[in-house]
Amino acid sequence: MMRYLKLVNFEINRFSKIYLSLLLITLVSQFVGVIIGTKNYLDGAKETMSVEKLTEAAYVTNYNGIDFTQITNSLWFLGPIALSAVALIFYIFLIWYRDWFGKNTFIYRLLMLPTSRLSIYLSKATAIFLMVLGLIALQIIILPMENALFNSYVPESLLNMEMSTSSIVKLNSVLNLVIPSTFTQFLLSYGIGLMVMSILFTAIMFERSFRIKGIILGLVYTGIAAALFLAPVFIMRIIDFNYYPNELFGFLLTVGIIVTGLSIWLGSWLLKNRVTV
Repeated sequence: MMRYLKLVNFEINRFSKIYLSLLLITLVSQFVGVIIGTKNYLDGAKETMSVEKLTEAAYVTNYNGIDFTQITNSLWFLGPIALSAVALIFYIFLIWYRDWFGKNTFIYRLLMLPTSRLSIYLSKATAIFLMVLGLIALQIIILPMENALFNSYVPESLLNMEMSTSSIVKLNSVLNLVIPSTFTQFLLSYGIGLMVMSILFTAIMFERSFRIKGIILGLVYTGIAAALFLAPVFIMRIIDFNYYPNELFGFLLTVGIIVTGLSIWLGSWLLKNRVTV
């Protein structure tokens, strides 16, 4: 267990500089977005009111007020979330291929450690998942602060409404995906994320085990795993039968657990028996 935890810590430390940069970019970009977005709106509103000789109440009647959802839909706000997602998806591949193609071919030393190769596999997956949770935690922490900053800048007369953090999340599709409002949503969103990561890890193990043939095998396995996970939805469409939401969730959760377990087992088997030093 201690060796596994040390491996997790080691993998996080290797990505720490880029990861901290992502956290900082998210923090700075979103706060700057709140300030710039609010200032642009207020400047435009003041100019319109001056030209058309409108009161604040008349301006809101004619042009509508502003609320925080308009800020969350900006590139300043959503850009760093997209950048972080792309960076972590890229790192799913980099976390393995860096070990093979780095200066010192580190994978040889890693695979010769006196520990189970399953621990190596799981430590990489755990490191990525913990970094995802860290980004979510940052967003949960700073979102109320950004909302408070926005409300402090905008006069109450120009506000459509003061919004709670939960309302902001529900009204933005990206934030609603990143910060699920229910435990069921969390299991579905991040369970799918874990499943996709395990499938990609296994596809990488196919490639590392069989090279060119492994690319084909990895693509075939990815397609089979995706089809298996979506089978309940396909069946529902084919037989024209609608599941209750809880039933569909139960089917997807069960199949997702099976696909994830199968991917981890197959990936670790390939790492142990086919990937050699």
